Amino acid sequence: MNVTNDRFKDRQLHIEDYLQMVSTELKEYAEVSACQRITENNRIITDVQTDGLLEKILQPTNLNHAYKKVKSNKGAGGVDGMSVDELLPFLRDNQVQLIQQLKDGKYRPNPVRRVEIPKETKGEFRKLGVPTVVDRVFQQAITQVLSPIYEEQFSENSFGFRPKRGAHDALKQCQQNVNDGYVYVVDMDLEKFFDTVCQSKLMEVLSRTIKEFL
Repeated sequence: MNVTNDRFKDRQLHIEDYLQMVSTELKEYAEVSACQRITENNRIITDVQTDGLLEKILQPTNLNHAYKKVKSNKGAGGVDGMSVDELLPFLRDNQVQLIQQLKDGKYRPNPVRRVEIPKETKGEFRKLGVPTVVDRVFQQAITQVLSPIYEEQFSENSFGFRPKRGAHDALKQCQQNVNDGYVYVVDMDLEKFFDTVCQSKLMEVLSRTIKEFL
């Protein structure tokens, strides 16, 4: 897939309009470990070579790895009712058509199946969207290609949903902060965070690095 700069010459980003100030300034409160940047940071790479991403995503080895990942994660099926066990035969019979749809930009993901799971608080539920198993394969294939590009740009203080990072790593960082003399902790849970992310702003931030699809 060849993409020219002319397609994006009029695309202007104004991320500075989206930045928010952190009330706790680093220099003013030395006992608080805080980070002032919210949306943008100086690690955002704008000159990375990202041509040919679709070809990388659709490489057989990448798709095969994505299938194995979805298979190992198991999980319930989506709105079409297809289970993980039914996935491989379906892909074998339809892979040529599916890949061509992706190349032509005609592939359309299915709606997600809405489910509710109980929260720790009695009577409260967390709403989840379950994609179809086929969509999960392609989502995983995309993640495997895009993740290495963005990983080096993410904050060192971010530990959720990232490869080789997790709760234990966050605890180690907290311990390091304590050892460094920080004594305050702010514990918060942003209500309905993923449901309220501004998609247009998110796409603009992503397009600073990846321009092939955006």
